[in-house]
Amino acid sequence: MSSPILRVDVASLILTHPIMNASGILGSEPEHIDVMASWGLAAIVSKTITPEPREGNAPPIIMPLRNGGFINAVGLANRGKKSVKELCNRAKKLGIPLIISIGGSSSKDFVDVAEEAERCGANAVELNLSCPHTPGYGIEIGFDPSTVFRVVKDVVGVLTIPVIVKLGLSDRVVESAGKALEAGAKALTLINTIRAMAIDVHSARPLLSNIFGGLSGPPIHPIAVRVVYEVYKEYQPDIIGCGGITTWEDAAEIILAGAKAVQIGSALALGRARFVVQGVLRGLVRWLKELGLRSVAEAVGLAHRR
Repeated sequence: MSSPILRVDVASLILTHPIMNASGILGSEPEHIDVMASWGLAAIVSKTITPEPREGNAPPIIMPLRNGGFINAVGLANRGKKSVKELCNRAKKLGIPLIISIGGSSSKDFVDVAEEAERCGANAVELNLSCPHTPGYGIEIGFDPSTVFRVVKDVVGVLTIPVIVKLGLSDRVVESAGKALEAGAKALTLINTIRAMAIDVHSARPLLSNIFGGLSGPPIHPIAVRVVYEVYKEYQPDIIGCGGITTWEDAAEIILAGAKAVQIGSALALGRARFVVQGVLRGLVRWLKELGLRSVAEAVGLAHRR
């Protein structure tokens, strides 16, 4: 679905509407780009890519929960930076913007993949500073604002394409957001899954082989809205809201909190992904018109002004 009222400008990317996928929902193989493009997304975010291939954790790595959410510990499984060129070529062929998600345990790792992404024609990169279940990666970097600043500054220093920083839940997330922006990030993705655990009451064993995983889906949505609200209130940056978005109301809520665009994860993984995307877009159009607004931009952060 395309309508002028839905067009957004986020991280210097002009998108036909505000919906993209969250990293981790396919996006590691070229054929995945075809599948996700068919869902009607405005941009595609790859799975997180590290410099060298990673096998990830042993199964089980993802389980549905009684409360409607999921817990997963994939372990950043990917084919390494050698896969970037194929992903970019497929996205260019389809004419859809591609954001390469990058993981690493050091600035050098992030810079390595980021340079490859730009060489291969990616439209932007998203630095995963928030994976909650892979030791040495993700949230262990994002917890420390000074480390966030250093990693982002190093990546920004070698790229001309936009750098987006994905942060997770922590006591210092607002401070980390500020440091990412100070270092040159064009936008923030808020938030990632939240470190959690689930136990099978019949076997008395953890559900995941990794024991701990990331909680996603509807249970984390109110937390995501709160983080977006706090960061927007402090800095008014470009924000991509992520966390438990299933309906147009969820998307509208996080836009009102301060997000310019949204990423959908668990709801797409459940199937009928195109139906989910189109349903959210139709609902947003109706909602914006009911409020008498001419664009998504006019709704961004509106909850701060009411």
